[in-house]
Amino acid sequence: MSDSVPDATVGDETVEVEPEQQPEYDPAAPAPLNVPRTPTGNADVDAQLERLGDADHLATDGHLEVYEDVHRGLRDALTALDARPGPPAPSPSYDQRAPSPSYGTRS
Repeated sequence: MSDSVPDATVGDETVEVEPEQQPEYDPAAPAPLNVPRTPTGNADVDAQLERLGDADHLATDGHLEVYEDVHRGLRDALTALDARPGPPAPSPSYDQRAPSPSYGTRS
C-alpha cells in the first residue's frame, strides 16, 4: 500500500484508485488583466480594443500576435479616416483674383 494511492475493494479484488488531480498553481499560466476598455464610439476602434481581450486567455508568447493584429487594425482605422471626404475646400478669396480689364483702363 502507498500513502499517495488509496486502494479500494471491488468484490474479491483490490483495485488501485488514482487520486484526483487538482490543478497546480502555475504563476506563468494565463490570467486576465481585467484592464477596462472604454468604448470610443468608433466601431472600428472599439472592435480592436475588444480584440485586446483575447490576450487575457493566452500565454505570454501569444500576446505578440494579438498586439500586432490590433496595431494593424488601428492603423487601418486611422487610414480610413484620411480617405473619407472632408468638407469642401474654401473658395479662393476675392483679394487674389485678377482685376477686371475694365478697371485697369480708366480715363
